[in-house]
Amino acid sequence: MRMEQPHPVRWRLWSHFGLSARLLLLTILFVMIAEVLIYVPSIANYRLTWLNDRLAAAQIAALVLDAAPEEGISEELEMRLLDGVGARAIALRAGGRRSLLAAGDVPAEVEKSVDLRTVRWSDLVRDAFHDLFFASDQPIRVIGSGMGVDFVELILDPRPLRAAMLDVSRNILLLSLLISAITASFVYLTLQWVIVRPVRRLTGNIAEFSGHPEDASRVIKPTNRADEIGLAEQALARMETTLADELRQKRRLAQLGLAVSKINHELRNMLTTAQLLTDRLDRGRGNDEAVQRIAPRLVATLDRAIAFCESTLAYGRATEHLPQRRLIPLAPVIDDLAHLTDLAPEVGIGFDAEVPEDLMVDADPDQLSRILVNLIRNAVQALSQTGAVEGHPCVKVKAAREGRSVTILVEDNGPGIPERIRGDLFTPFQGSARKGGAGLGLSIASELVGLHGGAIALDPVRIGTRFMITIPDRDAPEETV
Repeated sequence: MRMEQPHPVRWRLWSHFGLSARLLLLTILFVMIAEVLIYVPSIANYRLTWLNDRLAAAQIAALVLDAAPEEGISEELEMRLLDGVGARAIALRAGGRRSLLAAGDVPAEVEKSVDLRTVRWSDLVRDAFHDLFFASDQPIRVIGSGMGVDFVELILDPRPLRAAMLDVSRNILLLSLLISAITASFVYLTLQWVIVRPVRRLTGNIAEFSGHPEDASRVIKPTNRADEIGLAEQALARMETTLADELRQKRRLAQLGLAVSKINHELRNMLTTAQLLTDRLDRGRGNDEAVQRIAPRLVATLDRAIAFCESTLAYGRATEHLPQRRLIPLAPVIDDLAHLTDLAPEVGIGFDAEVPEDLMVDADPDQLSRILVNLIRNAVQALSQTGAVEGHPCVKVKAAREGRSVTILVEDNGPGIPERIRGDLFTPFQGSARKGGAGLGLSIASELVGLHGGAIALDPVRIGTRFMITIPDRDAPEETV
């Protein structure tokens, strides 16, 4: 169903008014609506009072008529009595006797009869507006009760009633306009001071802050208000402070990324030269057992370093490349990382791997190695700085298959992760517990595990730190019929 669009001309006119002008117009409108609601019962009550006054005057005139001598009163006095009441004829019945006072013939027909003895407010309101807008010049009959009489009946000309009602309506209208103007002015000034000025301050600060969001001096200073405006100021101050900090951090990260790209570019050239020298060492290693043992590992490490530099150079263009997964044995990958404990030879850190020889994992071998290198290196650095809490410093790696996923545990008996940084453990530049650390290792490990569809989490233990990595197998391809 197509929604109806607002009228374009009306919308343009309304949009030209500011918030203050709109509040003023709406206030005047609402006051006028309130005055209309007051006017409706007021005009009906005025009409009822006007008719009751005529009935009271008619009863007095009828009493004068009853007190007259037998020969009656003069025609001139009758006319004066009728003019004083404003009626063409007056009829009164009391004690079974009916008295009539009329100037000339009594009209044979009347437009309508109004019985004020049994009347409802809805009828009064309806009749009041009928007499005000739709009444004709035909006379009306008004019947009401009186003091000591059965009833009083009048034949009235409706024009004086209508003129009086128009005069009262005009006065009410002028008074309503005056009240509306005064009320709207007070409401306008109050809203201008209490709401519009603070809202303008908020919007002005937002516009100013948006021009230079990294400038901390442009953050709004909250007032001491405890209402919704005060809460909005406090929330805006927190948001602008957080945004300014994040933008400054992102700018620093961008600059750092550019610097890292340049460093990696030069480092790649250096590693390439080192790789060439290593190749020559590998070809001329002869019968030296140490060279035969170290050279292949050195060559593999340099290959991995060069590949890492190339992937880091590509980081500004894309994220980590998708893992090239295949089923590989996990034990050799972990055995190749045992030498990482040599980063702190003076501490004598032990390395304990409990991985079944036949355990296969569906992963990218290079990315899996990077994940484990980051975790094991963090454990070695923590143990080298603070030592073990209990027993000999040791890093343990355990792995097992659970259904269609492999779980790897990397554990140390060091001081553990401080509570204050656990919430930002995998956030770049914020998750480092080591003095001087950049906090990138766990962030990189988390991203690489995520690319495998797995999860990494801090596993609570009594002593030390233990990370749990879960890497699920890929879904088997559906067989085609």
